[in-house]
Amino acid sequence: MTAPRWDRLWLNVRLATMEPDGAAYGAIEDGAIATSGDRIAFVGPRQDLPAAPEACAVVVTDCGGAWITPGLIDCHTHLVFGGERAHEFELRLEGASYEEIARAGGGIRSTVNATRGASEDVLFASARSRLRETMAQGVTTIEIKSGYGLSTEAEMKMLRVARRLGAELPVDVRTSFLGAHALPPEYEGRQSDYVKMVCDEMLPAIAKAGLADAVDAFCENIGFTPAETDAVFDAARRNGLAVKLHADQLSDLGGAALAARHGALSADHLEHTSQDGVAAMAKAGTVAVLLPGAFYFLRDTKVPPIEAFRRAGVPMAVASDCNPGSSPALSLLLMLNMACTLFRLRPEEALAGVTRNAARALGLNDRGRLAVGLNADFALWDVGRPAELCYWIGGNPCRSVVRRGIER
Repeated sequence: MTAPRWDRLWLNVRLATMEPDGAAYGAIEDGAIATSGDRIAFVGPRQDLPAAPEACAVVVTDCGGAWITPGLIDCHTHLVFGGERAHEFELRLEGASYEEIARAGGGIRSTVNATRGASEDVLFASARSRLRETMAQGVTTIEIKSGYGLSTEAEMKMLRVARRLGAELPVDVRTSFLGAHALPPEYEGRQSDYVKMVCDEMLPAIAKAGLADAVDAFCENIGFTPAETDAVFDAARRNGLAVKLHADQLSDLGGAALAARHGALSADHLEHTSQDGVAAMAKAGTVAVLLPGAFYFLRDTKVPPIEAFRRAGVPMAVASDCNPGSSPALSLLLMLNMACTLFRLRPEEALAGVTRNAARALGLNDRGRLAVGLNADFALWDVGRPAELCYWIGGNPCRSVVRRGIER
């Protein structure tokens, strides 16, 4: 029998396949992984190779015992925005309230003003710098939301920048339209008119331009009501787009159950989610996206119902929520540590949260695990065990990243 001729073969590796059944982390000691084109062609114990390594692949690499995981996936970010809000951080530490900062022109409106006033090139340059930081830590797929434009043109500008990032950098970018993020100043006192504009003008234009993969909303007392969120999600479905939701972060408005009712890919934040919300998510298969960076930065004390999610079998993802106001986080690895330390996730759960469950939260079934036929996206790590990815604070043991079969 003729041995397969793969493009590349990595030997002397330990594989955290993140397959849900079997050994912890789906681990394979003394493993091997091979690629053909942009797909995984072999993954398994080295002894299962069909022939001598040099007969199997054009290029053979000895990894010296490194661990390989699927490429990491950051499934909730607001990476594209204008300006920054470090001064507000200083003011809050000195005792200023959010309301006082907002009255002085700060808060989300300051980011909206900066984003509206920035050119696409300026937004691209700042977002590219942030994206490179996270890519260096093993990230191969990232979701980027709009939501700081709050007008048709400004929202489309943000989404064009996000698409451009994916076109010009070796990373896959998924985009979410978050027009229902906040009320723009020109619609003060006319929230229903703004929601109508989101549904009837913004969303169809963005869908027609192919700029969004999903639609998100902020369902909260300081955001949009459940009825308004229903209207936005109905419009998303009419335009053929999946939905996800910022749910139950500050209060329980039934956001998790609302998301589940619409078959949402994910419900995110979830600090105040009720048992009914957990049950609804479990029944719908909606992923719980945990955002420990925002929990930490806002000094929250209400932890999401982790044990209830476990008992109900709700998949839990972990993401950075990178944004200028509540989670200026550029390290998904740090989020792993926070998820374990603040939310008490086990390291295997946290790593699943940035691989297979994060892929599910984006509606992607071609990544997030190491398996034959999936995207050849993976990262090599200089660690002794996978739990070290959650253990180190501020370190980056990523040796190299392979994306679509090409080492970047």
